[in-house]
This record gives sequence, structure tokens and C-alpha cells, in this order.
Amino acid sequence: MARKTYTGPLVDVSFDAEVCRHAAECVRGMPAVFMPSRRPWIDPTQADTDVAAQTLRDVIARCPSGALRVVEHERR
Repeated sequence: MARKTYTGPLVDVSFDAEVCRHAAECVRGMPAVFMPSRRPWIDPTQADTDVAAQTLRDVIARCPSGALRVVEHERR
């Protein structure tokens, strides 16, 4: 499976299911964005403020496997 990218208003999130170890740091850290019962299960549109986008960056940084990555939007 290839890495998939989910688009948000301030940052995007990419995910590689083959790398994921299901530690659930993301789900515990930001359940509004990471909800396994929903499809798609990653919704970075929920991180629609600068504070929420920074929280999302911090949560993704705690991913122990590296399955999650932040994709920054280019600034104009």
C-alpha cells in the first residue's frame, strides 16, 4: 500500500499503513482528527486554526513508527 495524503486547510497529513504499529498515539492525542471508526479515518480539516494545526504537528511528531507525517502547505 502506498502512502496516502489527507488534505487540511493549514497542513496535510500523510499516512503509510504498512509502517503503522497501531500505538494509537494519534487517536489519543487528537481524536477529532484521528478517528478509526470513520472513513476516511484521518480528517485534518478539523485542525483549522493555527493552534490546532500546531497540536496536530505535535501529535504526529509522537508517532513512534513514522507512519504519519505532516505535509506543510507552501506559503505564498
